[in-house]
Amino acid sequence: MRDYLLTLCVTAAVTYLLTGPVRKFAIATGAMPEIRARDVHREPTPRLGGIAMFFGLCAGLLVAAHLQNLGSVFELSNEPRALLSGAALIWLIGVLDDKFELDALIKLGAQMISAGVMVAQGLTILWLPIPGIGVVSLTPGQGTLLTVALVVLTINAVNFVDGLDGLAAGMVCLAATAFFLYAYRLWYGYTIEAAAPATLFTAILIGMCLGFLPHNMHPARIFMGDSGSMLIGLILAASAISITGQVDPDVLKLFEGSTREATHAALPVFIPLLLPLTIIAIPMADLVLAIVRRTWKGQSPFAADRGHLHHRLLEIGHSHSRAVLIMYFWSALIAFGTLAYSVHSTSMWIVLGVVALSAIGLVLLLMPRFTPRAPRWAESVVPPRYRRRGPAAAEEAGADAGPSPEPVPAGDERVPVPAGINGATAIGNRARFTDRRKAGTPS
Repeated sequence: MRDYLLTLCVTAAVTYLLTGPVRKFAIATGAMPEIRARDVHREPTPRLGGIAMFFGLCAGLLVAAHLQNLGSVFELSNEPRALLSGAALIWLIGVLDDKFELDALIKLGAQMISAGVMVAQGLTILWLPIPGIGVVSLTPGQGTLLTVALVVLTINAVNFVDGLDGLAAGMVCLAATAFFLYAYRLWYGYTIEAAAPATLFTAILIGMCLGFLPHNMHPARIFMGDSGSMLIGLILAASAISITGQVDPDVLKLFEGSTREATHAALPVFIPLLLPLTIIAIPMADLVLAIVRRTWKGQSPFAADRGHLHHRLLEIGHSHSRAVLIMYFWSALIAFGTLAYSVHSTSMWIVLGVVALSAIGLVLLLMPRFTPRAPRWAESVVPPRYRRRGPAAAEEAGADAGPSPEPVPAGDERVPVPAGINGATAIGNRARFTDRRKAGTPS
């Protein structure tokens, strides 16, 4: 564990220290795109944060290769080299996209090629444990197609949720933490060496996200861009592929009997293996909903819009920070709930706890829809927004509001965006407007 923690800390430190210089480099090179209609920030913010994250990945792999307990991962497996090769390719395409705005089909092709590079070097799905059937071996063609599909889906799912400050990095960090605990349990608890690469990948991924988050929390000073979102999505997918396709379920030897009976009985243990996408269930749901929504309207699945889950949270009244925390809550609940159930499937308390937390999450999610009012005797000790508004209070609020805003001329092509620096508040009654012109151009 100490070696993994050391690798994590080195990765986080390198990522954190390089993000500042990378921000200055992004500003100098003009990697600050104009504010688009779907963006929630109000000021041009530099991208290219993925550069610091990639060098953090390289530093983590370099340190791990020289540690005594982790050096065997590089000697017995080619997966770290496969990961670095695929990550370098997808990172390079992401850097070009952050600067020059590449076509969506070009990025999709690059994602498939990156997955193919990893498959060619041995990072692929070899078999799947299917409940009721047993362990099913895959042909090279089937394994390649399944691996490429998983990589592409995970990359785009992470990329789709990268719409609020700190959202993608935080959600991936939570998912990677849950996956790290599961992979470490297989590696240390069951002495399965094939789980060591996935444990290393997730430890490095946690360090990358933790090192970048201080610069990316609201209000963000730099965005990771596609160079960062596609990179962490690929690493997360590689970790799932390494566990799912490389660890032989028969090595666990948890149950007696036939392979079919053993696999069916070990279903709770294999949940993260059978359903690795549960750790990014929220991003994946956002991806599916976005594709359905856009195709239903006759648009391209790659057409950008403001219909993502985090946009909807802002529209119903949540602030920027609260929307991010709500997304964190649901991601952690699904990831760690799945992890807890895989460890203690016979405990009903785990199920009841997940149900109770889900109910709390729904209340928090719908809180802006309710307008609770405190009793009159308690109005002096509660915030003003919870007090009953009588005629006098409404008149006083109108007097304090100041002059009414200037009317917006008809035909003015302007769209509402969150008020405050970098989208500090949600879209609501205080929504302001900004010109859809390029940043820096005279009005």
